Amino acid sequence: MTTPQQTALIVGATGVVGQACLHHFASLPGWSAIGVARRPITPPPGAQALQLDLQDSAACAAALGGRDDITHVVYAAVYEKPGGLVGGWRDEEQMQVNLAMLRNVIEPLDRPGSPLRHVTIMQGGKAYGVHIHPEIAVPARERWPRDRHENFYWLQEDFLRERQARAGWHFTIMRPRIVFGEAAGSNMNPIPAIGVYAWLRHEQGLPLAYPGGPARVNQAIDAELIAQACAWAAESPNARNETFNLENGDVFVWQNVWPVIADALGMPMGDPEPQSLGESLPRQQQAWERIVDKYRLDAPRDLMAFIGQGATYADFQMNHGKQGPLPPVLMSSVKIRQAGFAACIDTEDMFRKWFGRLQQRRLLPTAEQARA
Repeated sequence: MTTPQQTALIVGATGVVGQACLHHFASLPGWSAIGVARRPITPPPGAQALQLDLQDSAACAAALGGRDDITHVVYAAVYEKPGGLVGGWRDEEQMQVNLAMLRNVIEPLDRPGSPLRHVTIMQGGKAYGVHIHPEIAVPARERWPRDRHENFYWLQEDFLRERQARAGWHFTIMRPRIVFGEAAGSNMNPIPAIGVYAWLRHEQGLPLAYPGGPARVNQAIDAELIAQACAWAAESPNARNETFNLENGDVFVWQNVWPVIADALGMPMGDPEPQSLGESLPRQQQAWERIVDKYRLDAPRDLMAFIGQGATYADFQMNHGKQGPLPPVLMSSVKIRQAGFAACIDTEDMFRKWFGRLQQRRLLPTAEQARA
């Protein structure tokens, strides 16, 4: 007996999570994948691309309302106001836009006779108020009551629960920690921004100095690990209508992994030099163009098109401007492991992988070029 073909709609397919999910689902036997994004997509083998503005409800209804092949949705899109990454997380208009975008995808698919079976959405550490509380209890657990603050997570979750209660499909909510991947131009992927910062210093003959603030015990999550978890949740009965924290399986401190990052980029370590990457990197457009030309990179010449708001996100995650000591931010991943998803990755190996991937794609110069 052959397994019926399943089709995953990956929404936000140019982002750090969506890109990883599109590649992963496209590689799975018995699956087809469709990547949805506002920007143009070059889909991997086995995937299709759909360029769509999620804020345009009429366009979404026209593109999705007549489809009879979409069985699963992985919703990894997020709207961030330009220049307002961290502050915008508490902006009411931004929250409502994110709710409307999810509605514009789900409502055309959730109709009589639809083959839709499962929807996965993303939350994260902000569900526990890590962006507003000076300290959260350790470790954060999914069974806790909602943290009492306004958040588009709650708006999207309430919408899903209300629709699912009268439908035949299920949902899963993933709460990943700090996400790392290779997507260029993502607002919440620090990897390209760190790589650019490193090469700007290299060209000045400077070592790779840690730019952040005080140390904090934290957790990371590899974007490809999120993709694996989404594929598991798509088919596991244990994931139905459940919420799961998700992280690599270990903890890290930025200062402790900085030597690994320097080695992956082929640079010597320097003494810490606290500074805001979000303020300094956007001013380096011409210096970045010289690097692109000198090393004949395939990276965008437009610096901000390459790093998005990743430099500002790096400032937040590296505790720029904060005073120590800082309490740890840790989320328990026991629940998802007990439910059946046990994959993990060493965080140091993750950093080496992603910088290596950008070098292989000629988006950054190689470690050998750095050492030459």
